[in-house]
Amino acid sequence: MKSKKTIVFAAGVLAAACAFAGHGEVPPYPNFGLPRTEEMMFLVLQIGVIIFAAKLGGMLASLVRLPSILGELAAGILIGPWALGGIGFGSGLFADGLFHGAALREISATTGVAFDAASPALYGIATLASVILLFLSGLETNLKMFLKYSFVGSMVGVGGVVVSFVLGDLCAVLLLPKFFGHFAYLGAMPIAEAMTREAPLYMGIMSTATSVGITARILSEKKKMDSEEGTTIMAGAVIDDVLGLIVLAIGNGIIAANAAMSSGGGQSAMDWGAIGLVAAKAFGVWLGATVIGVFAARRISAFLKASFRSPVVIATMAFGLSLMLAGFFEFMGLAMIIGAYVMGLALSRTDLKHMIQETLSPVYTFLVPIFFCVMGMMVDVSQLCSAPVLLFGAIYTVLAIAAKVLGCMVPSLCCGFNVLGGLRIGAGMVPRGEVALIIAGIGLSSKYLTQEIFGIGILMTLVTTVVAPPALVALFKPRKNGMRHPKANHSTSREICFEMEARDIADYVTTKLVAEFRDEGFFTSLLSKEDNIWEIAMDDMEISVRRDGRRIYIQCTPEEEAMVMTAWMEVASKVNDLARSISKPMRRDDFDKLLKDTEKTKKGAGRNMLRYMQGFVMLPGFKAASKREAIERIVAEIAKECPNHVTDVKAATEAVLRREASMPTGLDHGIAVPHGRDPSVHGIVGAVAIVDNSGAGPKGCIADYEMIDNSAVEVIVLTIANDQAQTPYLQLMASISRVLRVDDGYQKLAACTTVQEMKQFFRNAK
Repeated sequence: MKSKKTIVFAAGVLAAACAFAGHGEVPPYPNFGLPRTEEMMFLVLQIGVIIFAAKLGGMLASLVRLPSILGELAAGILIGPWALGGIGFGSGLFADGLFHGAALREISATTGVAFDAASPALYGIATLASVILLFLSGLETNLKMFLKYSFVGSMVGVGGVVVSFVLGDLCAVLLLPKFFGHFAYLGAMPIAEAMTREAPLYMGIMSTATSVGITARILSEKKKMDSEEGTTIMAGAVIDDVLGLIVLAIGNGIIAANAAMSSGGGQSAMDWGAIGLVAAKAFGVWLGATVIGVFAARRISAFLKASFRSPVVIATMAFGLSLMLAGFFEFMGLAMIIGAYVMGLALSRTDLKHMIQETLSPVYTFLVPIFFCVMGMMVDVSQLCSAPVLLFGAIYTVLAIAAKVLGCMVPSLCCGFNVLGGLRIGAGMVPRGEVALIIAGIGLSSKYLTQEIFGIGILMTLVTTVVAPPALVALFKPRKNGMRHPKANHSTSREICFEMEARDIADYVTTKLVAEFRDEGFFTSLLSKEDNIWEIAMDDMEISVRRDGRRIYIQCTPEEEAMVMTAWMEVASKVNDLARSISKPMRRDDFDKLLKDTEKTKKGAGRNMLRYMQGFVMLPGFKAASKREAIERIVAEIAKECPNHVTDVKAATEAVLRREASMPTGLDHGIAVPHGRDPSVHGIVGAVAIVDNSGAGPKGCIADYEMIDNSAVEVIVLTIANDQAQTPYLQLMASISRVLRVDDGYQKLAACTTVQEMKQFFRNAK
């Protein structure tokens, strides 16, 4: 039921995006005279290709330990109208390519008008994705940490934002006229006036934002999340993003003031008073909305919970409020994303936070990759690869990196850090991310930026995201303290590691552990969804939780270790209770009913699954002194006959023994079906052993094999499969069970004395 509601909600969001894109002021797009049905056909095909390409690109990026957004951006560049999406095929509707690249170039060449790469409908969906991205980013902001580390974080954040903005703006003013002729008007202006023009302003704003998720992954892996540098970086990154949005609001105010002066009589001198008034108005709207939102958040939460009981409805209403506030901010001359972030920040301290995150997560997963892919599609590959763009982009990127390092390092030196600590903080603030891309997209769609400048912004985001992690790792390699005067009683953090049996178990336990802390009143924040990094904080306690495959890493101080272990024991107790309730043996009458139902199964059901049995190892006359010996010998025989399928005999054997220890696989009528899954196994392999019980006691030669009806083991069907790939494992097990039960199949198989007879039995099975 919940999944159906989520699908309905996602469909509603998509419909709203299409409706939004069809009204109001949208970027110009060529009218090809297509009927509405054909326009929607193109939209559906485009979204399908974008989703497939974005997910594939994100997966490939994750494989090389890069943020998925880089892969999504690259996928957009590849399939966009200026690359593969502009290649036409046939002579009909697709003559200009799926994204009309050929027609866009032709019309732009003849009319001199540069059109956006995305259609109005597609741009509307991307805009909605940017709103939900910033709304959830606001929800994930730790407002308490923001306030707690407001001084040192503000010093670092302000330094990084100011230096990045000034250098980015100055770089545009001084170099754009030299590299691109259509920016020659900047060279004719005084520098102060030129810095208030649209392109330089947005180039300065683009370089201010910091991506906290990328840095969080490195800090967690290096066990530095709660170090002085780690805490300062995390606080500074939060403040950095907030300041970046304020700068965007002020920048839009300055642009509006310039436009008003131009339309009011062509005043040549800069009216700094009018600009300051508009900037103050923009800052006032942001600050006022934030303060009102934070204080009214609990009332909003109480109203939503009292009026609506369904979590899906509550999350939908909350997202609706963020859309309304986003629209209000756009109406007031600020960007929509600022309003969405403010609403998310306001609700981040309410008990609705996790309900909204959980409900909107599928919508986020669907929409946000579309946004990053569409941003990539807007990059004109031919212009991006031109010498002026690459050279100017290299200069701009180097300045963007230097600005963050210097702008964050100098304030940190004034707050007690040494040079090494300052460099660590500066390097941690270097990566740009989603906010920078959103700002670049706003600039391009508003015609403040050209295709060249937009491509330069994308290039800067890609490079800073790639170079920052190795630089941060290298700076943390020396074990020197980053403070000028380290505290003698400073508690060094410890890392506790728990290894689970499987990845899905680790994921489940991590979720339960975070929920346990949340129920205790801790503030829990998902720093990186891609890398499964959680921050848990309350007062002076800050704990980092990271899941990597089957392992769960918990980083805390020695003083916090007792609380962590207590929470772990509570989770373990609940999980054990759940496991015991699930693994209770069936009552005898239930098992008898199951056997009767199995015998009524239609003959031939699952017959195609038995083709796997032709590759199984057949072992007639099998003997073993114990269950463990039987399993070890059978797995060894499988590995001997199928060396390409079992690469690690010990690991495969342990997988079967672990499964057997959790619940015995002895059934009735002498049938035993031990099985297991392990990464060392490729596909599905197994063996069938007919136990030779001649001369043995009433329980057979393998007396310690627990059977439901206390019978002696006569037939052992052992199956092992890969645990990370899709295999018809359950279907095969069910088919084998049916064959052995129907028409006394187990007796016929047990009577076989040769390999040929055993294979013939499975060939004749119906």
